[in-house]
Amino acid sequence: MSNNSILLKIENKIAFITLNRPEVFNSFNREMALTLQDTLEVCEKDDEVRAIVLTGSGKAFCAGQDLKEVTSPELNPGFKKILEEHYNPIILRIRNIEKPIIAAVNGVAAGAGANIALACDIVVANQKAHFIQAFSLIGLIPDSAGTFFLPRLIGFQKATALAMLGNKISAEEAERLGMIYKFVPSEEFEETTHRIALKLANMPTKALGLIKKTFNQSLTNSLEEQLALESKHQIEAAGTEDYAEGVAAFIEKRTPNFKGK
Repeated sequence: MSNNSILLKIENKIAFITLNRPEVFNSFNREMALTLQDTLEVCEKDDEVRAIVLTGSGKAFCAGQDLKEVTSPELNPGFKKILEEHYNPIILRIRNIEKPIIAAVNGVAAGAGANIALACDIVVANQKAHFIQAFSLIGLIPDSAGTFFLPRLIGFQKATALAMLGNKISAEEAERLGMIYKFVPSEEFEETTHRIALKLANMPTKALGLIKKTFNQSLTNSLEEQLALESKHQIEAAGTEDYAEGVAAFIEKRTPNFKGK
């Protein structure tokens, strides 16, 4: 599946989604935002897909909103529509898909682009990549769940400073702050991303989805609520075919062959 703004390739149980407007650093217009939602839905429903990689074409991961669209009298959908119909549904899809999603940040990730990456389960960044909460530099506030995830990832004080000052953060600094999983040298970026995705695609997918659901609710649950949720989801995980295979493989001292069921 592909169109002018989003590319999709599925191989080895991995869906590779590429933001594909390199001439504008993969910034979002309405077509691209809606197409990304549709593409994520395709990956969610395809049982053959057991891991998703989101990346960008060209030099950038994503520069956020295409400002030419919002400043055009003919094209501007307005911020209400942009947030409620473009970015908010993208963030919710990323968090609610019960499959691991890797953000492979190949270049600059700015504004909504940075926050879409941070909403993914695992962020791997090219050493040349940068992250920028660019909103305040044009008189806006962070959206796309930036005010939700960033303080939880790096702490309230640091997140506030980055949001207000709009500082550019290197991939190395982002890892040090706990903003991302890891940065890798440019020459190892693609291989490292593929290796992580392939590992996830061959793991017990149901369990990974339950980990994601449980972590999502931990953001608002009390301790008592979270313990009850862990019990519920652990019982569910213990009833899967992959759990039975994992235990059998452990006892038989062999590599498990998980089916994602």
